[in-house]
Amino acid sequence: MKPAQVGGTEYDARIRRAEHLASPHPFAAEVLRFYSRVAEFQKSLYAEFKKDFGLQLAGRMPGSLRIGLPAIEPKRLVSHFTSLLRVIEQAGPSALAAAAREISRLDAVSKLSLLESYWDVGGINDQLIGAFAQFIPRAFDQPLAELIAAFTPVGPVISTQHRCPLCGGQPFLGVLRPEGDGGKRRMMCSFCLQEWDFRRIYCPACGEEDEKKLPVYVAEQFPHIRVEACETCKVYMRTIDLTKDGNAVPVVDDLAAIPLSLWAHERGYTRLQPNLLGT
Repeated sequence: MKPAQVGGTEYDARIRRAEHLASPHPFAAEVLRFYSRVAEFQKSLYAEFKKDFGLQLAGRMPGSLRIGLPAIEPKRLVSHFTSLLRVIEQAGPSALAAAAREISRLDAVSKLSLLESYWDVGGINDQLIGAFAQFIPRAFDQPLAELIAAFTPVGPVISTQHRCPLCGGQPFLGVLRPEGDGGKRRMMCSFCLQEWDFRRIYCPACGEEDEKKLPVYVAEQFPHIRVEACETCKVYMRTIDLTKDGNAVPVVDDLAAIPLSLWAHERGYTRLQPNLLGT
């Protein structure tokens, strides 16, 4: 696994893809246009973090991505976070906007604690500010996580890993990338968005290996998106098949596939890890 070099170009690709998909998928247009606003914010934040901390990140130890936030002045960090909250309040879906308003009422110390808590353990006290609240610190922390991932080496990988070898985050999305005459399966981390190789016939939640218990569903509306389910643990994973659509941007195409989430939930499957907007 080699960390991807993320930057303005990658964020621009995500923004363009969101704008492109909004028209053919009107049911997801609000979500996609909102994501464009969030991605614009993340692009600016990534560029600022890179300018400030790029040289300090060289030579990091393997597995050190999630060991404490970099030394960012707390007042400045909270100021940036407040800017993201404004974006979400103004443009976000109602549930996320409500969560942003609740977080906005917290004092600076509580806001900083929220960011640090999500960075350290990938979760927060949902009872404090609502179930959607964890996706707000996730949106803020992610550009910094992607930046650090670009400078953090990965230790030796001996077998299929259920969690990200860089930061320990759970996968939220599968990706099939062209290789030879077929596709190579990879997992994408829900925290730092890095990918790692993964066995083709294998449940990322429980390790089931029986192909008969790992059905794959594809909807005519989304021919390049697979719903990979597990009858043993009733967990499902969405996978973006780049062998069928090389223009897809996995993080964004996943957001457009709202009907697939509804379909899976109706059949009793639960997603291993939701995307940035909780679908």
